[in-house]
Amino acid sequence: MEKHKNLYHPVTIGSIKIDGNLFLAPLAGFTDPAFRFLCVQEGANLTFSEMVSAEGLARKSKKTSEFLVRADNEKRFAVQLFMKDAETAMRGLPALIDNSPDLIDINCGCPVQKVIKTGAGSALLKSPETIYQIVHALRGGTDIPITVKIRSGWDSSSINFLETADAACQGGAAMITIHARTREQGYSGTANLEHIKTLKHFSSVPVFGSGDLFSPSAALQMITETGVDGVMFARGAIGNPFIFSETRYLLETGEMPPETSQKVRAEAFISHLGQCINMKGEKAACREMRKHAGSYIKGFPGASEMRKEIVQASTRKDYEQVLSAWMDLFMDSN
Repeated sequence: MEKHKNLYHPVTIGSIKIDGNLFLAPLAGFTDPAFRFLCVQEGANLTFSEMVSAEGLARKSKKTSEFLVRADNEKRFAVQLFMKDAETAMRGLPALIDNSPDLIDINCGCPVQKVIKTGAGSALLKSPETIYQIVHALRGGTDIPITVKIRSGWDSSSINFLETADAACQGGAAMITIHARTREQGYSGTANLEHIKTLKHFSSVPVFGSGDLFSPSAALQMITETGVDGVMFARGAIGNPFIFSETRYLLETGEMPPETSQKVRAEAFISHLGQCINMKGEKAACREMRKHAGSYIKGFPGASEMRKEIVQASTRKDYEQVLSAWMDLFMDSN
């Protein structure tokens, strides 16, 4: 019988060595310090901020600076910037450096129209030269490694991930992450593993894959079929920080991990709420956690009824009572 190859391993990105190859992607509205705390606790090796506006940093916006706060347990922390050009990137750089991120990631993949209309996000896929200029300028302004996240292309008629990745690397990028969909696809359809495999084959820097990673087995498939250096979980981590520990188990052993019990999931939800309260206060945190609740309790017996009660919760006690009542009725002895 062939010996299992351990696919969980450290990654060197520029001057930074990361302990493992399972990362949490930036997700607007979700990857705040409270959520990142849970993901690190469950084994995320590197976590990214929500998208941060370089223009907002340049203007010293208080709201923008709040995105740069680290969770208490984040030994490594990356900030993802979005901007339309190198000049904007450089104006925002001093404020970013003051917060000492371990990596600076450039967003060249956000498909949201309000970002694209500013010339940022996926709009940059149309201009590899601008990607080069942004990375080159930032590399000249800081020793912090610069990474870039791209998509396969703008649409099916302009698949140019090799060109945009090459522009980034020529500018000095230390890692490329590819979400293997086009901007036109948004989050529909499926991620194209062949694009990830091709990029990995031609790249001189580490390549991470993203897209459709909703389970440990999906991560294993992406790594084995493409040879990619690691994976970046996005939507698959919402309400499921356990995906990091479960995926590590699978990559290390070649065996499917034990299923995380619903009791543990419920406890993690309350822990997440507690972190959020510490950051934002009880009222704001309880409102914030409503958008996470559906993902945490997905598959629970009585989940639809629980959701109806949770949207009414306005205190930590309210949340605890809803979950406690459910646990009394439906939980097994785990």
